[in-house]
Amino acid sequence: MAKAKKKKKNTARSQAAFHTIQGGAEEQTGGFRDYSLLFIVLFLLAFGLVMLYSTSSYEAAIKYGDAAHWLKRQLGATVLGLVGMLIVTLIPYRLWKKVAPAAYGLSVLLVLAIIRFGVEVNGAKRWFRFFGISLQPAEVAKIGVILVTAVLLERLGERIQTWKGLFLSMGPSLFMAVLIYGITNNLSSALIVIAIAAAMVFVASRDYKRFLIIGGSGAAAVAGLIFYIVRNAANADAMEFRGRRILAWLDPQAYAADTAFQTLQGLYAIGSGGVFGKGLGQSMQKLGYIPEAQNDMIFSIICEELGMFGAISIILMFILLIWRFLAIANNAADFFGGMVVTGVMAHIAVQAFLNIAVVTNTIPNTGVTLPFISYGGTSILFLLMEVGLCLSVGRGTPLRAIES
Repeated sequence: MAKAKKKKKNTARSQAAFHTIQGGAEEQTGGFRDYSLLFIVLFLLAFGLVMLYSTSSYEAAIKYGDAAHWLKRQLGATVLGLVGMLIVTLIPYRLWKKVAPAAYGLSVLLVLAIIRFGVEVNGAKRWFRFFGISLQPAEVAKIGVILVTAVLLERLGERIQTWKGLFLSMGPSLFMAVLIYGITNNLSSALIVIAIAAAMVFVASRDYKRFLIIGGSGAAAVAGLIFYIVRNAANADAMEFRGRRILAWLDPQAYAADTAFQTLQGLYAIGSGGVFGKGLGQSMQKLGYIPEAQNDMIFSIICEELGMFGAISIILMFILLIWRFLAIANNAADFFGGMVVTGVMAHIAVQAFLNIAVVTNTIPNTGVTLPFISYGGTSILFLLMEVGLCLSVGRGTPLRAIES
């Protein structure tokens, strides 16, 4: 009987040792690859290219004499981004911990360099241009903030549970947001940078009361600002353009000729699409009615051509994408990897939400693109590199952790 018990113990130990060795082998070989995440991203990219051509072909033919002008540029950026994603995926993600401060410092320098070398496009000085290729430093800054915040949170450890730790961890993002807004006057990118870091700090914290206090104070401040702008609506012409955008958001019909023109045309597109849409390529609003429809307002053309069915399908794809990010973050091999994936997830989720909210007039109009779908070479390039970071974290995760 004693011999039988001893044999059973030895067998259990052998099985445990086998599972340990197996798990270690999976980690060393990068056994897990999230093909679901990869499929969703590739689907969104392909769908985005189709919708970009459908949306922009008319304007591109008139403006450049080539209906595929914007499609070709986006396709080139997408191919470059996919190559970058593959390279980043193959690099062990822990190496980025060492270069995080340098990446953040480089992004700061790029934003500062706009003062001297920036190029103005559509009244905004937010880009560099090299040999016909545009680069928007705000997109580089988002990756820099994700990496440096992940490193900072790991180093702070339990100190993140204090007010001092919270403000220290938010420091890099707040500094970057001030730079972006002060130099490029790009409020939406500045807010996204803060939202990315706030989401990472929120996930790393145990005490959520502080976030309720900060969130409540922020909401009260925004409500007070809106009340002030409404009270002074009679002096709308003297207001800065953001004040007029808030008034146009509250009463689009009153500003239909100027500030709310794009928003109203987008709403007309959404309403005319119905449940199943007019059909791919059949949009009327893209024929010069919606300015720059291939950028911020592409979701309205999706609604017009593919209807509510198409719009909900795309929203579900983003929800699935966020779910895959959550799976990787929850099962990451270490805290740094989990925080990096959380930052990428926050970036894509916040940007998709803001874009759809703007198009549906849920929030005031602001320049935010729809991830993977809207036109924008710099955006697609760095978004794919962020996905590469997540896939790299996933490669270091044992397969059984995801399956369980």
